[in-house]
Amino acid sequence: MRNRSSSRFADPATDYGSGDEPKRLWLIDGAYLFSTQSSIGQGYNFDYLLLKNRLETLVGPLWRAYYLNALQPDSDRNDGMQRFHSWLQSAPPSGPKIITKLYNLRDSDASHAYCRECATTVQLECPAAGYTSDPHPLTRRSQKGVDVGIASLALTHLDSYDTLMLSSGDGDLLDAVKFVSDSGKEIELAVFRAGVATELQSWADRIYWIDEFANEIAR
Repeated sequence: MRNRSSSRFADPATDYGSGDEPKRLWLIDGAYLFSTQSSIGQGYNFDYLLLKNRLETLVGPLWRAYYLNALQPDSDRNDGMQRFHSWLQSAPPSGPKIITKLYNLRDSDASHAYCRECATTVQLECPAAGYTSDPHPLTRRSQKGVDVGIASLALTHLDSYDTLMLSSGDGDLLDAVKFVSDSGKEIELAVFRAGVATELQSWADRIYWIDEFANEIAR
């Protein structure tokens, strides 16, 4: 394992113009960035092209970038969503040239839940089911496909990059991040301060807090 004590947390104003930039793979959890951008202020939205340009001024050219997200069934057919995903993949100066990988939200049974206070499993029911003779099936939708996709890309391209840059706050990625780090790669986070698992922060060699330059990349 690399010596974690040598890690440093970068202020966005830090100059990294060493002339010998590492090869970076940028993996983006689209749902994370979408949900946490509101931490900047009501109505705040950032621009992916401006964000990518800002990061490249800090670290140099990004070798490859992937945007991953999970959608409601058939939502990818929405014209606005299609235009956004098409724009993400378009090359500069029109777009940020980010490869897009989309998944369907996965349904799992939600008829029962565990109560920690009572230390027991309880059954859940839809309130409207009382008006019908048949029970209403309950499901929970999750985006586990995105977590698996990010981990798979990080491992598939392991021999092709020097630094893994993550825009995700999900602690479920910790095992993949540990493996990548123990394989000799550096870990960077490009994230908002909100919603980032402390475990991920502890394994990062550098963190670029988007909050610090949020106004520069606002739409």
